Amino acid sequence: MQVDHSSEVRPDLTTRPSERKQTMRNRTRVTAPAALIGTAAVLAVAPTAHAAKAKGGGTPGPETLGDPVYPALGNDGYRVSSYHLDFAYDGTTKLVDATATLRIRTAQALSRFSLDALGLDVRSVRVGGRRAAFEQVAEKLRITPAATLPAKAGVTVCVEYAADPRRSLAHTGWVATPDGFAVACQPDSAHTVFPCNDHPVDKADFTFRLTVPSGLRGVATGQLVRTEQLAGGRTAYTYRSRSPLATELVQITVGDYVVRDRQGPHGLPLRDVVPTARAAALEPALALTPALVEWVEQRLGAYPFETYGLLPCNSDDPEPFDFTGLETQTLTIYRPNYLLQEEARIGSHMMHELVHSYFGNSVSPASWADLWLNEGHADFYGLLYRYERGWPDSLGMTTLEARMKHTYALGDQWRKSSGPVAAPNAVNLFDSQRYLGGVLVLYALRQQVGEEAFNALERAFLERYRDSSASTEDYINVASEVSGQDLSGFLRDWLYGTKTPRMPGHPDWTVTPVSPSASAAPRNRRSGHHDNSATL
Repeated sequence: MQVDHSSEVRPDLTTRPSERKQTMRNRTRVTAPAALIGTAAVLAVAPTAHAAKAKGGGTPGPETLGDPVYPALGNDGYRVSSYHLDFAYDGTTKLVDATATLRIRTAQALSRFSLDALGLDVRSVRVGGRRAAFEQVAEKLRITPAATLPAKAGVTVCVEYAADPRRSLAHTGWVATPDGFAVACQPDSAHTVFPCNDHPVDKADFTFRLTVPSGLRGVATGQLVRTEQLAGGRTAYTYRSRSPLATELVQITVGDYVVRDRQGPHGLPLRDVVPTARAAALEPALALTPALVEWVEQRLGAYPFETYGLLPCNSDDPEPFDFTGLETQTLTIYRPNYLLQEEARIGSHMMHELVHSYFGNSVSPASWADLWLNEGHADFYGLLYRYERGWPDSLGMTTLEARMKHTYALGDQWRKSSGPVAAPNAVNLFDSQRYLGGVLVLYALRQQVGEEAFNALERAFLERYRDSSASTEDYINVASEVSGQDLSGFLRDWLYGTKTPRMPGHPDWTVTPVSPSASAAPRNRRSGHHDNSATL
């Protein structure tokens, strides 16, 4: 995701579970919020739910994955290996009729477990083909199977529900458009679109079946594997992701779109999903993608997924969400008119989102406190791309060194008002400290180890944790191993210290003393995010 810092200066078709599911550290049990939020928080109980108890013992799965920023997310009693999402969109009512089929593997004997869910009108739940009792409480769908699920068992969970993309919620992943919808779920809103274990540590395989009225197109993350012409002028499109993805990175969109196919480096299929009315006007921006992919492959290795492309949202509202672009996997969503600008204004931003295919998508954060790995890297390479072309940034600077010297001076102010780079909270998660503050850490690391070692450790980290999740500690360990230096103290000072360390190679750089009136860079709102990326 890019956030603007201008102010500061049916079952799944293929089973491929990730072999490197990461386990959250320092797990804590968290009670679900007591307040009932929105329509879905109204108690919705299957007829026998109050009386039903699973037979055979077991215990409820802990309703948390222990995330330090969003502790209420997820359930630690199982992991998901695959999702199949079957959506039918009604163009008259604007509603979605859906079935989510999950294949889970239990971590313990479960008498009850939960999925994250908010704003979904759940009609029925089946576990292992048998009807299960359920209730919706706050942002959890609690499920009591007919019998206890054994530990280390593979189980199919099927949830039938309806959703209204226009529903007002405390936070939502839906983006309603005049002729359909798109989704933008980062960081914690995928469960407003489909019931899930909503945390990037639990990546899974996905398939999607989207049934839409004639004249509309349904598109999702991954590649199109089947098109079916149905009665009543309706069409069903089935997509499959070849790589596991985090719930926050899912893209599902319906609208009056045309799909533009082109070829990227080494025959990589590129597909853009473009509003029909804007297709011609958007072509100059879309044509930039092959060269962008070639540039990033030279630095980070082969593009990690089966396809890439852009989705300028099909909305009449020029700002249908609070960010410019979001790295939904294989199909980056953008504000409708952003890509109509000249290359010098959008090129580095397009690079930022493309880099997320590596940092954030292929390698997802193990916790939301690790977000700097996503955004710091995306801004780092986006700025390199900008300065190589001589495009001034928002402060009029044309070199990374100049921008880092400026950012370095702000270091103690940001640490005071926004916390250390790798220690965010839910309020300041998407502010400048995770973006430019992250760039500053990477710049310091490159200064410390040299460009050759830095490039090598970047590739090694991406290769080691591909299709999985990784933590800040994982990055520190890889950096130390590949560079041949113990960087643990150096990087922890930069990432967790309350004072800005000295910059290697620049003993003359100084930090501006903290002013009592100093404020952080732009902060996010709970319902969305400002555009804070330096590459805009």
